[in-house]
Amino acid sequence: MAKRGGFPGGMGMPGNMNNLMKQAQRMQRQMEEGQKELESKEFSAKAGGGAVEVVVTGKKEIVKVMLSEEAVDPEDIETLQDMIMAAANEALRQAEEANNELMGKMTGGLGGLGGGLPF
Repeated sequence: MAKRGGFPGGMGMPGNMNNLMKQAQRMQRQMEEGQKELESKEFSAKAGGGAVEVVVTGKKEIVKVMLSEEAVDPEDIETLQDMIMAAANEALRQAEEANNELMGKMTGGLGGLGGGLPF
């Protein structure tokens, strides 16, 4: 006769392993939902005192670049390039930070295991 939570007949999983698997599956579903929500969000950053604005999605894709007229100086293209790059990098950093926050919430309860799970 198998003990409760043991391996009945040598097959199956012990009760605590089964619970762990259920918890992992639930966590994976929550992670997928959180990831979908994050991908639909937009992150915006400005540079040059608001002369340049870049908007990216949680998928880290640039969806919009807005330039004020005064930012477009044909004799100073380098400054415009720098402002676009600065705004894009800041918007992407915000998206990455939101992703890291989501990952932290999902894996925070796992202690040392969090970083090694495939979901």
